[in-house]
Amino acid sequence: MASFIRHGKKIVAIGRNYAAHIKELNNPTPKEPFFFLKPTTSYVTSGGKVEIPQGIVAHYEVELGLVIGKGGRDISQANAESHVAGYTLAVDMTARNLQDKVKKLGLPWSAAKGFDTFTPIGAFIPKTAVTDPHDLRLSLQVNGVTKQDGSTSDMIVRIPGLIEHISSIMTLEEGDVILTGTPSGVGPVVPGDSVLCALKDAHGKELDTLDFAVVQREGGYKFVE
Repeated sequence: MASFIRHGKKIVAIGRNYAAHIKELNNPTPKEPFFFLKPTTSYVTSGGKVEIPQGIVAHYEVELGLVIGKGGRDISQANAESHVAGYTLAVDMTARNLQDKVKKLGLPWSAAKGFDTFTPIGAFIPKTAVTDPHDLRLSLQVNGVTKQDGSTSDMIVRIPGLIEHISSIMTLEEGDVILTGTPSGVGPVVPGDSVLCALKDAHGKELDTLDFAVVQREGGYKFVE
């Protein structure tokens, strides 16, 4: 298990950082980076199980994760890279029907994003293994069918800008993970599905894979419309 999973204090998830994803969900484009927090208790490692609570419509969102190696506050874009330890492959699971409900009411997304097992996470990829984090391929398959296949080159705000913005609001600490947004193609999974994600460099070299099974959660929260 990667040490950031055990010791990281927060997951900072960037929303609406790929134009095609913004369009598919009919959301407005933010004027500055938009983010929300996920608890580290939502991590589940590759080969594990994502549990879908009763009544929840759960969507996958494959993302490049950024692992903070050196903490800091008010980090400039010029110094941002020195705070990066490496990268990881992740999925931001979303309880879409719960999210839609609370959005209409102007309420926070914490429950819709924060269920246990709602952040499948891959291995730690050292910074030295990635030539250009803005030229990587993210893909996700459900039951062998490709649903997402996008490039990190399509990020609206790149990594140095994300680090600068987040650290101007809250201190980033060693082991924190920034989820940098998802390309288009998000959609639902149901109990019984198998999900496989991959991260490749510009030459097609596989940097990591992440897989998980989808199961029904027994007990716990139950969604009521």
